[in-house]
Amino acid sequence: MAPQAKLIFTISLLTGTTIAISSNHWVTAWTGLEINTLAILPLIAKSHHPRAIEAATKYFLVQAAASALLLFSSMMNSWYTGQWDITQLTHPTSCLILTAAIAMKLGLAPFHFWFPEVLQGSPMTTALLLSTIMKFPPITLLYMTSSSLNPTLLACMAILSTALGGWMGLNQTQIRKILAFSSISHMGWMAIIIPYNPKLTLLNFLLYALMTTAVFLALNSIKTSKLSTLMTTWAKTPALSAMLLLTLLSLAGLPPFTGFLPKWLIIQELTKQSMAPAAVAISLLSLLSLFFYLRLAYCATITLPPHTTNHMKQWHTNSPTPTIIGVLTTLSITLIPISPIISAII
Repeated sequence: MAPQAKLIFTISLLTGTTIAISSNHWVTAWTGLEINTLAILPLIAKSHHPRAIEAATKYFLVQAAASALLLFSSMMNSWYTGQWDITQLTHPTSCLILTAAIAMKLGLAPFHFWFPEVLQGSPMTTALLLSTIMKFPPITLLYMTSSSLNPTLLACMAILSTALGGWMGLNQTQIRKILAFSSISHMGWMAIIIPYNPKLTLLNFLLYALMTTAVFLALNSIKTSKLSTLMTTWAKTPALSAMLLLTLLSLAGLPPFTGFLPKWLIIQELTKQSMAPAAVAISLLSLLSLFFYLRLAYCATITLPPHTTNHMKQWHTNSPTPTIIGVLTTLSITLIPISPIISAII
């Protein structure tokens, strides 16, 4: 792809995201989402591989259906209430349709089937955009309409997402699919808390985006896309592999790292809202995700599995690790001491 075309698509992506997150009118929010969708499609299909074209087609169909549902829910709400303001979504049927539309855009269960296939067919950098920036506008719309949403429906979708994200990621060997199911599982944590504390959902999303960006950039730097090639990276980039290990443990939510902070606060808030059974369920189901995070970390750094690999071990290189990966990894590991400040703000 020509650099000028890539620049245009990137600017369009940022413009669409800005329009969607800063609008108060449903039509402008829908316009921003459509600009986002049209801008990311060429980036998904830029390799011209049949799997990339298939991923772009699936993404377009799902996002077009979700955008149509979003526009339909806003029109229905306007028909009954005379309001086009995003924060004035009060009609119950409109709220249900909007929840389904945003669940499709985010990849929440039971609308999650498209997300792993699209990520698998996309380049690593485009998969990073799909996992982070492309989910920011739908999360913002959920934040703005959080007072109107059905908590029971969101809790059921959240627990189902966490369960499916963990179960379906257990036997995967492609790293992008593993990270896709990881994203589905994290979306469950965000969805369950948004009716009660929307700021906590935004905090969870920002920390998730931080850790996921560090993992994707590290994997892109060592040019690996499946577990069998991940096993050979220790000889090539030992320092980066160690950083990847710590970031994966943080993404799993283990206590000393940054990833434990949002889960801790969400469990605390659910307990305050008399939802201790839901907190226990989603905590236990997240252990499924912990298994494949540990599997990734095991393959990357700890030791080689007992079976042989067809890939030759790579030579150690002296090429420096990009500074941005070091910064993101450090933030992904060391932000737990600021938890009192965050708790006071939220």
